[in-house]
Amino acid sequence: MSTRTATEQRLRDLALLRHVRDRIDRDYAQPLDVPALAAAVGMSAGHLSRQFRAAYGEPPYSYLMTRRIERAMTLLRRGDLTVTEACFAVGCSSLGTFSTRFTELVGVSPSTYRRDGAEPTAGMPPCIVKRITRPIRNREALPSGPV
Repeated sequence: MSTRTATEQRLRDLALLRHVRDRIDRDYAQPLDVPALAAAVGMSAGHLSRQFRAAYGEPPYSYLMTRRIERAMTLLRRGDLTVTEACFAVGCSSLGTFSTRFTELVGVSPSTYRRDGAEPTAGMPPCIVKRITRPIRNREALPSGPV
């Protein structure tokens, strides 16, 4: 394969990966799975996962869960939904999985975040709130308590 052909293929793959990422961003609350996302762009699930991780630093399922947790954080800060309602509103079907992933990314449980999350951001512009409350990916949440 020539360098030009390899470069063209890489650019085509990146465009397909953007389509997958855009679909996750848009349809995060819908039932999505890696095999269906891969089939939609003509890739195998394994190839999509490897290419997505190489391009965005995490596999598609982790990216989807991060998007769901991000949206759940917003819903929980509003305070008008329970943790269970927020879990299902963002497309999660298991409260246990949702709570575990939420705690991994945010550093506190969803119920603690719901109780305490709105207070520190009161009065801030939404663009700033979004930036400072973005979940930490790849298990980088700081442990609570002394280190």
